[in-house]
Amino acid sequence: MALTSGTKLGPYEILSPLGAGGMGEVYRALDIRLERSVAIKVLPANLSSDPGLRQRLEREAKAVSALNHPHICTLHDIGSQDGVDFLVMELLEGETLADRLRRGPLPLEQIAKVGSEIADGLDAAHRAGIVHRDLKPSNIMLAKSGAKLMDFGLAKPAATSAAAGVSSAPMLSAALTMTSPSPQGSPLTTAGSIVGTIQYMSPEQIEGRDADARSDIFAFGAILYEMATGKRAFEGKSQLSIASAILEGTGAAQFGAADGASGVGRPGQDLSGERPGGTVRQCA
Repeated sequence: MALTSGTKLGPYEILSPLGAGGMGEVYRALDIRLERSVAIKVLPANLSSDPGLRQRLEREAKAVSALNHPHICTLHDIGSQDGVDFLVMELLEGETLADRLRRGPLPLEQIAKVGSEIADGLDAAHRAGIVHRDLKPSNIMLAKSGAKLMDFGLAKPAATSAAAGVSSAPMLSAALTMTSPSPQGSPLTTAGSIVGTIQYMSPEQIEGRDADARSDIFAFGAILYEMATGKRAFEGKSQLSIASAILEGTGAAQFGAADGASGVGRPGQDLSGERPGGTVRQCA
């Protein structure tokens, strides 16, 4: 549902729209109590009407809100009013990595800086037991303060869900997926089977198995490749062909200096992908 300027959601006053997508609308808003600008995500009705999904959203929001890190977008609050469920997030100024990649590959110095910041944010989340599960360029904001990981809507508390007897079936929508159309394609949301965005999904996600920190690291490897070359690590004419390339390890097989990034190997080769016996488990 579209909200007009001046609409109040609890202590938050809507100022202007920031964007909209299949996962809801995002607005610039004012926290009247603290007199600070925030971003508010209004959740779609299909998510709000499912009690099970709402409970899971609240549980995951609590876990993500505990992440206090300079390279993770802060989740301030979650609320509901008059049938409208919403999330209150840190307002970030800048452009997404996806927007930046539309202009081509990044310089090596910037790759090192942004890559290090992404790794730091992922490491903090993983150490707290949180797996993002939908890491992609459109979920990374390049702000003045550095790269910020956003949209933990598919995030899963890795250590607590099984212990609490919670179903491992993936959440059906990216609750925090932000704003504008993404060049990466939309999340796959087949009920109870696959979750994530196809070009950056790990093999186990495509196969519908549980994701862990290594799944994020696989996506991170694909993102590093794209930052270095301006090309996606895995391409295809359909989601099925892309999934096959990921499962068979045939994406972006080899390239060198002619591709603009000498010294960069196959995406996921060392960071994640083919999962030989010793897979990297942390980003930092």
